[in-house]
Amino acid sequence: MKNRKLKVLVIDDSALIRSLMKVIINREKDMECVGAAPDPLSARELIMERNPDVLTLDVEMPGMGGLNFLERLMRWRPMPVLMISTLTEQGSDITLRALELGAVDFISKPKLGIADGMEKSAGEITEKIRAVAQARVHKTTAAPATQEKFSADVILPSVAGRYSVTEKLIVIGASTGGTQAIKEVLVRLPADAPGVLVTQHMPEHFTKSFANRLDALCKISVKEAEHNERILPGHAYIAPGNSHLLLKRSGANYLVQLDPGPLVNRHRPSVDVLFRSAANVAGANATGIILTGMGKDGMQGLLEMKQTGSFTIAQDEATCVIFGMPKEAIAAGAACEVVPLQNIARRTMENLALAGVKTGRI
Repeated sequence: MKNRKLKVLVIDDSALIRSLMKVIINREKDMECVGAAPDPLSARELIMERNPDVLTLDVEMPGMGGLNFLERLMRWRPMPVLMISTLTEQGSDITLRALELGAVDFISKPKLGIADGMEKSAGEITEKIRAVAQARVHKTTAAPATQEKFSADVILPSVAGRYSVTEKLIVIGASTGGTQAIKEVLVRLPADAPGVLVTQHMPEHFTKSFANRLDALCKISVKEAEHNERILPGHAYIAPGNSHLLLKRSGANYLVQLDPGPLVNRHRPSVDVLFRSAANVAGANATGIILTGMGKDGMQGLLEMKQTGSFTIAQDEATCVIFGMPKEAIAAGAACEVVPLQNIARRTMENLALAGVKTGRI
């Protein structure tokens, strides 16, 4: 794809959205909108005729809904799909189902002030299209807006080594492709696993639905994290969209800290912030896991965790949707081990057993 433009096909029942997406895509030097369809049925012929590299697909449409079409598409012609979702409770549930069916990522569209809102999101839209185009997709049965790129220093300094609590815990970070990867790890953990903190790059209104879906599937309890709540064994806490998730200590207890501070590595929540807090507070008592995702958020934090004695794992390339974040962590020497996704929970619990932690079988 280096010497040609990315071909993008837009499917949306809104004529305004289709028009705005065409403008946003076509002004980029490395991509072009090769077609726009008002519904999935009319899109089928365009897919065969134009052979797009990436599909943007509205979640909620009349006739054949986006989910039905996506499920058929992934059986008929698997390809990278970016879902376009509304910021509603129903929209978030449908979007998470779309990710389970094979969509790579999603972008939220505004409900009001659509033209201005889409223009403000233009950089994020095109950045996600580029990322989605790199994804590994399997058959199932304007340049990005410039932002100051902060490090975790803007949220908390590194004070690694100042910890005394001996209770174990697990911290996980992920981005593109992470909703499914996180599920694959958490569903394999035993009910009495150490407490788990999870940062997934995800906006507000989606993280609570994500936590609820995981809670219904896992042996451990899963919930959206709340400020100052105690971290308990057998529980996982998902970073709320738009808040950094940190580990803190009160006496002998680990607690959740939520911080609305600046974007770190252009993200809030940031994986680097979670991992640094684990290095600062837990040190060798923490296990750090970095999963699929675009960019390098989490690389520095995972390295700091390893330097304080944490056992650290990076997902291997073969099982990643996007081998960006794990690749950066591996290159920096931050991973003690590189492990296929399906083996990460088992390897985590094996290492904890070596450290003397008694848990149920997985």
